[in-house]
Amino acid sequence: MNRKKGYRSFVRVLWITFLSISLGVILLFGAASAGLLGEMPDFRQLENPKTNLATQIISADNTVLGKFYFNDNRTPISFKEIPPEMLEALIATEDERFFNHSGIDFKGTARAVFYLGKKGGASTITQQLARQLFTGVRSRNILEAIAQKIKEWVIAVRLEKRYTKNEIMTMYLNIYDFNYNADGLRSASSIYFSKKPEDLTLSESAMLVGMLKNSSLYNPIRRPELVRKRRNIVYQQMLRNTLITEKEKDSLAALPIELDFNPQSHREGIATYFRAHLQQFMRTWIANNPKEDGSFYNLYLDGLSIYTTIDSRLQTYAEEAVSAHMPNLQREFFRQNVPAFNATAPFLDVEEDEVNSIMEQAKRRSERWRKMKAQGLNKETILASFEKPVPMEVFSWSGDIDTVMTPTDSIRYYKHFLRAGMMSMEPQTGHVKAWVGGINYRHFQFDHVFQGKRQIGSTFKPFVYATAIDQLKLSPCDSLPDGYYCVESAKFGSHDAWCPKNSGDRYIGKRTLKNALANSVNTISARLIDKVGPRPVANLARNLGVSSRIPNVPAIALGSADLSVYEMVGAYASFANKGIYVKPVVVTRIEDKNGTIIYQASPETKDVLSEESAYVTLKLLEGVTESGSGVRLRHVGVDKTNPIFRDVVTGYPYAFENPIAGKTGTTQNQSDGWFIGMVPNLATGVWVGGEDRAIHFETIAYGQGATMALPIWGSFMKSCYADSTLVVSKDSFEAPDKITIPLDCDSLSVARQQKSFFKDEDLSDLGF
Repeated sequence: MNRKKGYRSFVRVLWITFLSISLGVILLFGAASAGLLGEMPDFRQLENPKTNLATQIISADNTVLGKFYFNDNRTPISFKEIPPEMLEALIATEDERFFNHSGIDFKGTARAVFYLGKKGGASTITQQLARQLFTGVRSRNILEAIAQKIKEWVIAVRLEKRYTKNEIMTMYLNIYDFNYNADGLRSASSIYFSKKPEDLTLSESAMLVGMLKNSSLYNPIRRPELVRKRRNIVYQQMLRNTLITEKEKDSLAALPIELDFNPQSHREGIATYFRAHLQQFMRTWIANNPKEDGSFYNLYLDGLSIYTTIDSRLQTYAEEAVSAHMPNLQREFFRQNVPAFNATAPFLDVEEDEVNSIMEQAKRRSERWRKMKAQGLNKETILASFEKPVPMEVFSWSGDIDTVMTPTDSIRYYKHFLRAGMMSMEPQTGHVKAWVGGINYRHFQFDHVFQGKRQIGSTFKPFVYATAIDQLKLSPCDSLPDGYYCVESAKFGSHDAWCPKNSGDRYIGKRTLKNALANSVNTISARLIDKVGPRPVANLARNLGVSSRIPNVPAIALGSADLSVYEMVGAYASFANKGIYVKPVVVTRIEDKNGTIIYQASPETKDVLSEESAYVTLKLLEGVTESGSGVRLRHVGVDKTNPIFRDVVTGYPYAFENPIAGKTGTTQNQSDGWFIGMVPNLATGVWVGGEDRAIHFETIAYGQGATMALPIWGSFMKSCYADSTLVVSKDSFEAPDKITIPLDCDSLSVARQQKSFFKDEDLSDLGF
């Protein structure tokens, strides 16, 4: 009897315990659902989980150039973009019974409780998603951690009710942080393997799945061997679930971790200077284009897609051309500016007072000065801080260097480095295809394509010639006296005559216009601008898109104005576009996160020159590369006399045979070197120089545009022509249907040739 009573008591206690636990669990779940254990997402949040989406920058050839984001470099993918092998690896490793539960794996939970987690955790993929979306990092406080776990269970069940299994897996892979700004599978695929998700191999997929356990611990950059072991555990799980064979597992496990690491920070990757310019473009656009509800788009959170005109192939070749030439040029500049040769290096031909002024201006523009000034510190304290040595990482063409130096010394060190700017554009559409604003964005963030404006030298002369051709119908075959010449400047507001000299004081009696432009003869340009006047020349430049100030003085004929690469390329491209200016375009369209087009570019054009005048100007510019300062583009051998190319096997390895219209430019003290070259469907401009005009080569042998800038253009075009996927023209420029201006100098009549000497230097007598 007592035994019966004891048994009944035991059963009663067992039921009470079971019911109490069950009731407790129900109450806990109810409390969690009611938000008593902490805030819970409402139905709207569950249906539209809030995630920050990065804005993608997409090239014309459909390559992601980079992204704009604050903390989350995330671009979502669809389920069909996920490789099937990755989905299999994910389920096998993270949640074997994923398709058999409704958010909570009770069998896995019981195992985790019984073995105290030693044989794996119990979090399902859905629970992990719930944690990523709503509950956050697990608390170290045990009571808070239990509350978080219960909330995850509740949210997981709710998510399972609202989303399919495929949607849950997609959301999870879209939201996971794989480190190095690799937020989500698309970013991780691009950053670690330079691939799209759908192109991942099983080995690559398994590595990323292995990182899901703890991406900070399983870091393939810092701990490749640990990551390889974790990846092999993924293979073991796939074998356990009969997704691969033992032989396949052994074969895959033997493979090393192979990365194509491509970090996507704002200061690294391709087209960094262009992306910085695009950022300013977008800020202006956003400020002037509110949404329908009056709010504004967020460039860093709203997941926009910006479709640009940049071609990733041309951009790569442009960056490679700059990186190939500039170290050689820099090496020669360093050689000429050692203290033994130049006590004020890198500044040349300047007094110490001017050096001190340049250095103080640089300090005032520095981030150090700005921050200390904002703290209310006085000038003396700030200047003193520039003389205290500090650890820093500085740029070199051989790689960054960890060193200790004063901020003053670092400023002077950086001023030694020559800078470059390069832009390439399609004349017919205005589409900018390549944009290189400097030599290294991480260390030199000033953009020498759009921001930088430097004296342009002889690259301005074609505007003078084009004005004369348009007004006077001059022919490239017409001759002018090449002798010392002065322009009386009284009519231009000056009391002194302007008497430019030719380079080297060389004069040969007479020259054709084609020969004069090819050899950049200053006296001929002076005669032309004296006849047509500086104002029409300046007006032509403005109509060709030059917005910078051009003074109304004859000296503009030799390029005294300061203009940007952006302006010059846009203007030159008009000659190749039959005299029609097309404003450079960098963005073709913008889409919101749903793919709705919210901006579509429309070209801005202007008829500036007659088709004939533009074509005749092109023929003059062709002469520059046929027999003038750009003839190096036709060479094949090594220039043994130029030490800049002492380590280059082929010297000028271009040997272009196709028509090229171009012009070099060199400023008076060799501080700026230019080359702008065109083929029918691509106009490209290059500038090279120091940060300040006091930084320059001593002689024109090194400081001319043909040495500083032209090799970059040649290297770039050679790469373009070698790429069979590109269509860069080698054809002749298209001629107008009717040409009245003589172009064939050999067939001109003797009378025309004799009369073209312009007796008494009178340009108005052009009747024949």
